[in-house]
Amino acid sequence: MSARPNAAATTPSNDPAHATPLPVLGREVTVPLVTGGEVTYAALDYAASAPALQRVWDDVAAYAPYYGSVHRGAGYLSQLSTDLFENSRRTVAEFLGCRPGDQVVFTRSTTDSLNLLAAVVPAECEVFVFETEHHASLLPWRDAQVTYLNAPRTPGEAVATLERALAGRGSEGPALVCVTGASNVTGELWPVRELAAAAHAGGARIVLDAAQLAPHHPVDIAELDVDWVAFSGHKLYAPFGSGVLAGRADWLQDAEPYLAGGGASRKVARRADGGVDVDWHTTAARHEAGSPNVIGVYALASACKALTDAGFDALVAREQRLVARVREGLAGVPEVKVLSLFGEDAPRVGVLSFVVEGWNSSHFAAALSAEYGIGVRDGLFCAHPLVRTLLGSDPSDPGECGAPDAEPGERSLNAIRVSFGAGTPDEHVDRFVRAVRELVTDGARWNYRTEDGRCVPDRG
Repeated sequence: MSARPNAAATTPSNDPAHATPLPVLGREVTVPLVTGGEVTYAALDYAASAPALQRVWDDVAAYAPYYGSVHRGAGYLSQLSTDLFENSRRTVAEFLGCRPGDQVVFTRSTTDSLNLLAAVVPAECEVFVFETEHHASLLPWRDAQVTYLNAPRTPGEAVATLERALAGRGSEGPALVCVTGASNVTGELWPVRELAAAAHAGGARIVLDAAQLAPHHPVDIAELDVDWVAFSGHKLYAPFGSGVLAGRADWLQDAEPYLAGGGASRKVARRADGGVDVDWHTTAARHEAGSPNVIGVYALASACKALTDAGFDALVAREQRLVARVREGLAGVPEVKVLSLFGEDAPRVGVLSFVVEGWNSSHFAAALSAEYGIGVRDGLFCAHPLVRTLLGSDPSDPGECGAPDAEPGERSLNAIRVSFGAGTPDEHVDRFVRAVRELVTDGARWNYRTEDGRCVPDRG
């Protein structure tokens, strides 16, 4: 067996008019409807977790019999697994366009990656983060001096806001800007390259939260001129518990290991006074203590290859056709309001959030699932300040992520999110648009009640 098991790859046509979705697991799963019968499940919650690509699953299945310990075994399977793990690191580095000297550190998720970076920033570092960030970007900086920037209403305002904040810094010490590439609420693309230029001009470094960007668009560290990129495998069609922090090595090398333990140390010796001296690795291993998740890492690398082989130009073109179809369909329902920071025409990935006049968000999402077999998400999407701002409510209201704030039929202070990507069939999008129109026009065909904080079908 080679370091990379053979697996069939499906490549769509480069003509978006004839492009087909990439094969994903679950595409034939059927679910029951409360009104009777079954329907093929329409998974439209990609922004939370995308289904596994069939190619990723095949690669993992081909490797599974050869699974072995990584880095610390002399046997054949251990050596093969070690090669697989380190080759995966190189694949991810190529996928991200890493520069010479950049490190690729494997983590559990985007959240884990950003918490790792927060743990290695210099003690006197100032951190600048927009209030529009996902909580994974908003919350890790507990030990730093943090400045939260107000939600901008245009990409230009985002850049100007950052420039003013950096110009008003009280010191010339280290600084870090954290920004999303694509909003997990609105799907809107942020001006990453311009923000990176502003950060560097202001004496700061910048980390890109690419959790929602990497599955939809190519991400090139060198081209964007960002210092670090963080993203998750489970949003990149590889839901096996892996994540990445990639970028500059100096802060990573200078800091204490994120986790102390085996694999992070090169040498450990007892001292005469009873203590322990440790020589830590200076490579990515410094922050990868413990037995690594080789299957998750290999799955993530497989997804990177699959998306690259499929061609991002074709994937982006097809997804934009689906985005246009959803936006056109929702625009035809006056009771629906699509949420946006930068305006209705702002470019976005396949993520849209909306509210429906006269509907509680949990009630609407429950009806989509129970009556149409469509899976979406409702709530605040772990971006509470942003959703509150977009809904015109108090951004300081703590709310609860995913919890309904009213009984069925009452006004909602949460939103509904539909999200899709490379594996979404056209039929799922068409069914969603039709379902929204029918629910608004005709109402739900079933009764619903609140149970454990969520709207569910009332089965008597």
